[in-house]
This record gives sequence, C-alpha cells and structure tokens, in this order.
Amino acid sequence: RCSFRKNRGGRPAGRTAPPPGRLSQRRPRLTAAGMAAEDEAELSLLECRVCFERYGPGGERRPRNLPCGHVLCRGCVGALSGPQRRRVECPFCRRACGSAETSDCLPLLQLLEVLGPAGDSVPSALGRSGGGEAAGPGPAGLGLRLSLGGWGSLVNPTGVAACRRSGRLVAAHDGKKRIHVFGPSGTCLQRFGERGDAGNDIKYPLDVTVTSDGHVVVTDGGDRAVKAFDFDGRGVLAVREGFCLPWGLDATPEGEVILSDSEAGALYRLTADFKNGKLKKCQMIRSQLTSPRGVAVSQTLGAVAVIEHLKAQGPNSSSTRVKIFSAEMDLVGQMDSFGLNLVFPSKIHTTAVAFDKEGRVIVTDVCSQAVICLGKPEEFPIFNPLISHGLSYPVGLTYTANNSLVVLDSGDHSIKIYSST
Repeated sequence: RCSFRKNRGGRPAGRTAPPPGRLSQRRPRLTAAGMAAEDEAELSLLECRVCFERYGPGGERRPRNLPCGHVLCRGCVGALSGPQRRRVECPFCRRACGSAETSDCLPLLQLLEVLGPAGDSVPSALGRSGGGEAAGPGPAGLGLRLSLGGWGSLVNPTGVAACRRSGRLVAAHDGKKRIHVFGPSGTCLQRFGERGDAGNDIKYPLDVTVTSDGHVVVTDGGDRAVKAFDFDGRGVLAVREGFCLPWGLDATPEGEVILSDSEAGALYRLTADFKNGKLKKCQMIRSQLTSPRGVAVSQTLGAVAVIEHLKAQGPNSSSTRVKIFSAEMDLVGQMDSFGLNLVFPSKIHTTAVAFDKEGRVIVTDVCSQAVICLGKPEEFPIFNPLISHGLSYPVGLTYTANNSLVVLDSGDHSIKIYSST
C-alpha cells in the first residue's frame, strides 16, 4: 500500500499536483509546532488527501470509496475521471476503476454526523478528554506491539485467527493465495488456498479460524462452502451441502466449529475428524437470527457471541446487534446500536467480536475506528474503549494464548497486535 505524508509547506511528498482548479481552493493547514500526533491524525482522517479539503456530508466534499479501499472526495473523483467520467486511476495505488464503482464512505459520513456542524474533535466525539480514562471496568490499556502484512502482502483481508497451541496467526484475504500464515515473531511461514474453481481452491474467503488440533477452517462465500486445510496447505475437507451463505466462524476448545449462515439466519455446530477428512455432524443450533455474521466462542465458558446485521429502515441507517448465548445456546444478553446510544453518543457499527480470557465481550466499531469492551453479558451496558486511535477499518478480532489482542485492519491491509501497557 502506498502512503503519502504531507509536507508542512506544500504538496505531499512524491505526489503530483492536485486536479486543475483545486489548488487555489486549498485551505490553510492547521498544523503548528506543538500540535499533538492525535490532532495530526485527525486532520489526515477528515481531509481528502488529494485536495486537502475537509470532507462534508454532501456536494463535492462527500467522501467516496474507491474499490481499492482509498477514499477521495466526490470532487476529486470527478476531476480524476476526466470530462467523460469513465475511468478513475487511484492516485495512491494506481488501480483503475469505473466512476460507477465508487461508493459513499459510510464510516466517514457517520463520523462527520457525530462531529456535527461545529466540527468537534474526534477525541471529544468519542467521549475522551485529553488524558482521561475510559469509562467502565474492563481490561487495562493496550499498546501496539507488532504490525504485520500491509498492502501487497495482504489484499483486502476479511478474517484473522490465532493458533493457541503454536502461536501462529492466520489471515484470510483476497490475494492470489487466500490464506497467509505468520509465525509468532511476524515472519511469513506459509501461503496457500489458491484463487480458483477447483475443489480445494478458495473463491472468496469471508472468515477463518484454527481448531485445537491445528487445522485452518475457512468460509468461502464464493463457493458457499466451509473448507479445511492443514498448516502445510493441504485441503482435508470441504463441506458444501446445506449452506446458503456461510460467513463467520470460530473454534470451540473441543475442536468443533461454530458457524453463522448469513442468508439462512442460523448458527451451526460443525463436528469433524479433520485429520482424516471426515464430517461427523453439522447441526443447526440456533435459527431466526437476522443476517448473522461475526462469531466468537469463549474459550473458558463456552459462550457464543454473534453479530446480527439488521435491515436498514432508510438510506445509510443499517445497524448491528450483538447477541450472547450460553454454551447451551440460551440467550443471556444482547446489545444493539440503540442500546449503545444510551451510553455512548454515537452510532456503533460492529464488524467483529471476541471474548477475552475473563469472558468480557470485545467488539470492533468501524464508525469510530475503535475496539471497545462491552463487559461481561451480565454487566451490559458497559462501554470501555480499548483502542481509540491508529485503526483505519477494523474488521477482525482474536486473542492469542498469551492474551495479546489481534486486530485485523482492512483499511491498511494489516494485522495489528496489542498487549497490555
């Protein structure tokens, strides 16, 4: 991934000039000698990196996603696409796309809505003061220890998992080889899962987990299947029957896999002898869910968390709900965006969920680009931001055996590992 830093006195280093007619409109930079790094990051987040204008909710300043994942304002998309508005070349990674392939950047639009017309700062919108502590009980503060991957190594990653026995990390992404295995020190150990239509190929991976006996299990949305591999990349099992759209999954301590089917609105428990490639049982354990996706299993209690994606009642109004089930699949707690709004003045859109070793529920929020502790199910609602800066678009979560928190950041195509500070 190409990234560019803006020079204090002019254009970003290594960049060409802004689109014609835009340079004269550039507003003065707000940097000063004593500006904090967090303020600088906020300016970078809220500004188009081509014209340096602040994003806005409408008109030429409305933020637009390119298929490569980079974001520009609508005006720059139009300027870069030329008078016929047919093709756009991303000024950062040079990937070409059609103008019709761009879309509204919903996380930025929702953040602008939170900040309001007064333009409050991101920390104040997140309920944080300059040196204040997060609200509510929960884990200690976390610091970034290691970052893996990056553009060119991981391409639009969608899932991450940890092998508790070996310490290896596994990421599912959109590269030529869909599964990327990292060692505990961050070195690349293996790549496998070819892109293609053969039996053990992977068309479109949505999530990944690692079983207690060391097998990598992937949901393939393109093939509507669940596929298992050993750590050498050999396909050992593919289950294609009975699924509408398998999405999220996580392994239980006993080596089973809990799986969500987004279109069927159901959770399944998959039991298999992965070593010998034999499916023993695939049982529906919960139905009548609303587009369930992310799934997590508590390694200590056996509880199951699932993220439902609720249907939108209007434009850009989709929301999410986290449901917690006991090991016996009884509903023991839930929290939706409305409930979180009662304790946090912002819309929460969760994309991934995990349990820490104490049984607390941890989620990602792509609106505030944060990782949040919701507490134990009996404590809902708790709101404790664990990571509130340094993330772009967090879509995956897992914990390692030594209790490090692993965050998959699809926005900059990386895996970020945090430990207690």
